[in-house]
Amino acid sequence: MAEKTFRTVNPATEETLEELTFHTDAEVEQALADARSAFREWRRTPVSERAGVMHRVAHLLREEKEQLARHAVREMGKPLAQAHAEVLKCARTCDWFADNAPALLADKPAPSDAQESYVAYDPLGTVLAIMPWNFPYWQVFRAAAPALMAGNGMMLKHALSVSRCALAIEDVFVRAGTPEGLFRTILVAHEAVPAILRDDRIVAATLTGSERAGASIARDAGGAIKKTVLELGGSDAYIVLADADIEAAVDTAVTARFQNAGQSCIAAKRFFVEATVAEAFTKRFVEKVRALRAGDPMDPSTDIGPLARGDLRDGLDKQVRATLDAGARALVGGAPLPGRGYFYAPTVLVDVPKGSPALTEELFGPVAPIVTVRDADEAVARANESQYGLGGNLWTRDLERAKRLARELESGAVFINGMTASDPRLPFGGVKKSGYGRELAEYGLHEFVNVKTVWVGPKSGEAPREAGVE
Repeated sequence: MAEKTFRTVNPATEETLEELTFHTDAEVEQALADARSAFREWRRTPVSERAGVMHRVAHLLREEKEQLARHAVREMGKPLAQAHAEVLKCARTCDWFADNAPALLADKPAPSDAQESYVAYDPLGTVLAIMPWNFPYWQVFRAAAPALMAGNGMMLKHALSVSRCALAIEDVFVRAGTPEGLFRTILVAHEAVPAILRDDRIVAATLTGSERAGASIARDAGGAIKKTVLELGGSDAYIVLADADIEAAVDTAVTARFQNAGQSCIAAKRFFVEATVAEAFTKRFVEKVRALRAGDPMDPSTDIGPLARGDLRDGLDKQVRATLDAGARALVGGAPLPGRGYFYAPTVLVDVPKGSPALTEELFGPVAPIVTVRDADEAVARANESQYGLGGNLWTRDLERAKRLARELESGAVFINGMTASDPRLPFGGVKKSGYGRELAEYGLHEFVNVKTVWVGPKSGEAPREAGVE
């Protein structure tokens, strides 16, 4: 018999936060019916009015930043300052799409043999969003803001461990003025997703999650001939060449690897350092990692909170132990921290052999493998060995060379002399087993629209078209 309730747990204390009730089949059915009705209303709402609603969403996010951030801290363990920053980034993104979508969605003239022809961007319907726990607000808003501005609706199946965050997001959209049911959070188990995805009232799906989850959603959506956008795992390379600003590269590297306790798809996860500067880079890097403070995520002095769940900590430890058994050395860390909470010691690994988990799998936690390479060519080759291709970093003072090397890196983004980050103004997504499709910017806005050709003719004096020619 299926469970009717589930618990959320504070990963810093292992204490139960609350017991919640799964939505019933009847409640999901009602949500689907409401979504279709709300979409019909929303698609006819002028884009300028949608923008007004999205600006109100941004206002509510800023106004209620503290409460929203505390939900995230309690449910998934990120330090409070990082949770504040996440909520504010969502607000900025809502404002960006509100400001820019009207122009990006405007009909686009397309010259042809007609007296008039143009491309129109029509919404598709309700998009099913399957989202993870690591950035419980940002992952949702970077999909929802463009989808809703384009005239679509959204049904959110969030990670159950961050259900209070998920319900708060729905509440914000409702109070901002979206039609009832346009954005709806459903509390259901993973097993319920395939049937919802196959429902004709769902037109597409977007997922941020694991490679395994992405393959499952792609298979189910493909069987129903529905579009998907998948943002999956990452094992981003962080390349430091001999002419880099080593101090800046180290400072950025520590943040890039250890923020959110390393639980980020676009965190720097494999460090390739040119041989002539490898010793200096590693020494400074280890010094800064030793200074990181793990502890209560509500404490402003905390740098690293717990991992989000006990099984995630145990899985990470298994990967680290297998890498050590293969011949790697831990210069710092290398094991879970004692006491309550799902804490893992900030870890730096060296002498990491090819084929070990630290280089072939995604390490979703505060673990940094450093590999010494001969030169830039080897660094790029080693970076491209990964099955993933989400983001990457390249540090060098020679910007022309950096731009040439960036073309060779197999990833959806390359950040030169800076930390990989998502930005509403720039497209976001990956290649290889990191997924496909794009979020954010103009590209994300157009992912879930019908790119429709409208031909008005014939042009005066134009010869009739030949019959039988497609």
